[in-house]
Amino acid sequence: MTALPEPIPQPLEVDHLLTVAEYAALGETEHGYTELQEGRLVMSPSPRPAHNHACGELYVQLRSQLSEEWRALQDIDIDLELAGPDEPGFSRRPDLIVAGLDGIRRAEESGRLISAKDVLIVVEIVSPGSRRTDTVIKHGEYADAGIPHYWIVDLTEPVSLTACHLAEGFGYQNAPEVSGRTTLPEPFPLEIDLGQLSR
Repeated sequence: MTALPEPIPQPLEVDHLLTVAEYAALGETEHGYTELQEGRLVMSPSPRPAHNHACGELYVQLRSQLSEEWRALQDIDIDLELAGPDEPGFSRRPDLIVAGLDGIRRAEESGRLISAKDVLIVVEIVSPGSRRTDTVIKHGEYADAGIPHYWIVDLTEPVSLTACHLAEGFGYQNAPEVSGRTTLPEPFPLEIDLGQLSR
């Protein structure tokens, strides 16, 4: 017996701008919507294998260096808290975050998204078609949300990382781009071998 092809998912019909709570209530959808920008659903294509490998490798490198109070998490929604609970909201799903264990537990127990105030580092891996979003739009949103550190990883050879940190009153200040094996001094010394992200 031949299986029938799966129907192509139709666009999700939403007749208003969503709050973060409404977005979270959608859960995982078959439509590929993974983020919320000013109340509007944003659809992202599935990541390529090289992107997934880089994210997994970076997770492994970070995980072994974090103290007990921090956790590295991949592909998880965060509430940027840029709008009130009844207003069109902002939620992003970064490739990787480092968040406080207490905040993760609070989110788990409440059924809410992880709050930006509990995120120490947010990481985006630049994909084809996401460069402006990662380097301009999310750069501004994550800074506005008060996330202390934002890392932008570019897989174009040689793999590079731009570490951004909040400079009070000025948003993010970008450190010079680094590649190869490097030690990032903030928020605490972390040794990253960027060359391993492309192997």
